Amino acid sequence: MPRDIVYFDLETQRTANDAGGWDKKREMGMSIGVTYSTKLGEYQIFTEKDVHLLVDQLIKADLVVGFNVISFDYEVLGAYTILDLAHTARTLDLMVDIEKTLGHRLKLDVLATATLGVGKTGDGLDAIRWWREGRIAEIAEYCCFDVKCTKLIHEHGMIHKELQYVDKFQNRRSVRVDWS
Repeated sequence: MPRDIVYFDLETQRTANDAGGWDKKREMGMSIGVTYSTKLGEYQIFTEKDVHLLVDQLIKADLVVGFNVISFDYEVLGAYTILDLAHTARTLDLMVDIEKTLGHRLKLDVLATATLGVGKTGDGLDAIRWWREGRIAEIAEYCCFDVKCTKLIHEHGMIHKELQYVDKFQNRRSVRVDWS
């Protein structure tokens, strides 16, 4: 098992529409980034001015675990670094791994609700509204909770080798995972 697993998520300042489309993720700007390091045993909250510290932690981690980090979070961070994080940071993107097995994407909230009995506390649009309103502490709290959900989903999958979800027909399903 890696010595330092860093669980990671970020929120943005702007929507894809504000930035000019989903192909302009680097224009969305990071409002808050949050990590949980198993080595440090603590959460860390990063603002845009501290983004270089966040990137440094991700690069130095034995493993970065996130949900949709490769095609979203790392792309947003691309505006702040010359590094190609998708190829530089050792990463387990839970959404990508599950999509390979199922053939379709699941949302973190769907997995967390069915597997852990706990749903997300908001969504990315809430975080953008809070950014516009200057409610930074609420963004940090929301982002910390997403990191905690990601961590708990990952740990559950490592132990039980499967996760639960409810499909679009409201049937309870499971998906096998191998994150050992």
